[in-house]
Amino acid sequence: MILVKDVKPEDNRIIDEVVSIHLETFTGFFLSFMGRGFLKQMYRSYCEHEQSKLLMAEENGEILGFVAYSSDFSGLYKFMIKSRLPYFAWYSIGAFFRRPSAFLHIISAFLKPGEAKREEAYVELSSIGVSPKYKSKGVGSRLISELKKRVDFNKFAYITLETDAVNNESAIHFYEKNAFVKERLYKTSEGREMLEFRYCAGDKE
Repeated sequence: MILVKDVKPEDNRIIDEVVSIHLETFTGFFLSFMGRGFLKQMYRSYCEHEQSKLLMAEENGEILGFVAYSSDFSGLYKFMIKSRLPYFAWYSIGAFFRRPSAFLHIISAFLKPGEAKREEAYVELSSIGVSPKYKSKGVGSRLISELKKRVDFNKFAYITLETDAVNNESAIHFYEKNAFVKERLYKTSEGREMLEFRYCAGDKE
């Protein structure tokens, strides 16, 4: 039976496994390029920030997947900068020397929360990953289902997420299967085509 639980800041082993799943799931993506140390600090921040959560799916003591989300994405980034700036600066410098063009991605990443501000309150599904060993076994849907249960839709208008619009059919199908609806298509400053999905209470499952 798959269980979904909160990850706590002191759960170092679990956070390490979450990072490993992230690296296996998001091969070639920018955050993976930033490295294991950067990701550990980022996911620990989700555990510590009051309006954010890191959930894990487990079965028989094995971590199958995770989901990270926040109801105050801008506040989460401010929290990261305030509490972990030396760590993020160190890993960012390393990334810059490995690939100088990473600097623009880093700046863009830290500007995103300000760009994402909206009048209505909402929850941002920031990251979801499932171990390749457990793909297509319902783990991701179980995590999404738990997230929906935890969101108070009397307080928040919707859950939102962003994903690549090109060569990403399996992820797009997964979100649509879990009742997320395409809200908009847009391009980042780097020219990357992205889709925003939303889930509102009452949307057809």
